[in-house]
Amino acid sequence: MSGNKVILGIVSAAVVGAIIGLLVAPEDGAKMRKKIKRKTNSLAGDLIDALEKSKQSAKDAADNLKEEGSALKDEAVNKAAEYTDTAKREFNDFN
Repeated sequence: MSGNKVILGIVSAAVVGAIIGLLVAPEDGAKMRKKIKRKTNSLAGDLIDALEKSKQSAKDAADNLKEEGSALKDEAVNKAAEYTDTAKREFNDFN
């Protein structure tokens, strides 16, 4: 989650910096508005891409955890069955 906040902070700072830079530049209003619109659209696209990558990374991490959890569960079930069989044999040998 903190990675998303960092990405959002960087993109937000870039947008604000670009807008301030365009506002300070000596151009007429129409050209400036077009530049601001283009830059904002470009940065919004970058933000969407970054969020999609973060979303995919989170999904991949969740999938990996699910697979690891399933493998651990299977291992635990197998060990429990093995210990149960050993205990039964020991009990039968004892009697």
